[in-house]
Amino acid sequence: MMSRKSPFQIYLAPAERTELQRRANKYTLPYFQVVRAKILLAAEGLSNDEIAARLSSRREVVCLWRKRFFEERLAGLEERSRSGRPRTFPPRTRRSN
Repeated sequence: MMSRKSPFQIYLAPAERTELQRRANKYTLPYFQVVRAKILLAAEGLSNDEIAARLSSRREVVCLWRKRFFEERLAGLEERSRSGRPRTFPPRTRRSN
């Protein structure tokens, strides 16, 4: 299959590159933030398929973050509030046998 070229070409300003590299290398950040930073560092010159393969991710995920960064820059990588009821997880209960 031939890779499609993204209409959202990423060109990083020096300050953006520095910030993305900081995020990509920081072990204390949540995993999703690290992955988003790596996607965008790779976005300069690589197709979505190539980035997805390098990061063991899906092309759709790469497309989403490339587009959000293109439109909103670094602010686009932040979590957004979700509609609907907040997620709740019941406390773990220990089952006795």
